Amino acid sequence: MRQVLRETGTARLAAVPGAAAKRFGRRAFLGIAAALTAIHGAGAGFQGAHAQGADPRQPIVELNAALQAGMRLKGVSFQQRVDRLAPVIDRVFDLDTILRSSVGLRWNSLSEQARQNVFGIFRTFTIASYASNFDTDNGEKFEILPQLRASGADQVAQSVLVTPKGERIRIDYVMRAGTAGWRVVDVLLDGSISRVAVQRSDFRALLGSGDPAPLIDNLRRKVAELSGGAMRP
Repeated sequence: MRQVLRETGTARLAAVPGAAAKRFGRRAFLGIAAALTAIHGAGAGFQGAHAQGADPRQPIVELNAALQAGMRLKGVSFQQRVDRLAPVIDRVFDLDTILRSSVGLRWNSLSEQARQNVFGIFRTFTIASYASNFDTDNGEKFEILPQLRASGADQVAQSVLVTPKGERIRIDYVMRAGTAGWRVVDVLLDGSISRVAVQRSDFRALLGSGDPAPLIDNLRRKVAELSGGAMRP
């Protein structure tokens, strides 16, 4: 079941399977989950740590700043929103790892050309999801919590979305260190519901025959829906 958080009419990204989804409204979205803006004053401390490559939360600060700026934009096209967010999404998210984990064992059986095609539309879909779902500022409050927790070699950055009605929605980011620094490899709603796991279930069904075309076509349709027809990849 694919859902998004909705509050005061504005969607906020999250993959919400099962019973947990009943708390939220529906909107076409199978991709990147909610990213949150830092607590006032926290950004400077994170930036100092990031200069030393030490703080896994810093990429989330960068993402949040871009999302907040996008939510405040007026009079811009959907493509312009996508273009603004694209470089930030590419830096913050390890989209290759997320896609490979979502596809699972089927990835190894795909040709190199098929992998490139799937990655291209998955990247476009991810960026379009953020551009569509973070398009209006309705007064939400965003926090990044100071605590980190280990998950094997990864670190989990914990965050909370506080809605105008005072509901606190937990959204965590699984961060992995690599040659490009700390990057997101999964997003957890309520601290435990994995976006990658939800996508794996959906992608497995679409790739059941071994042909990537159904998955590619599905993501293309979603991009068109998210963009209101402005994008038809």
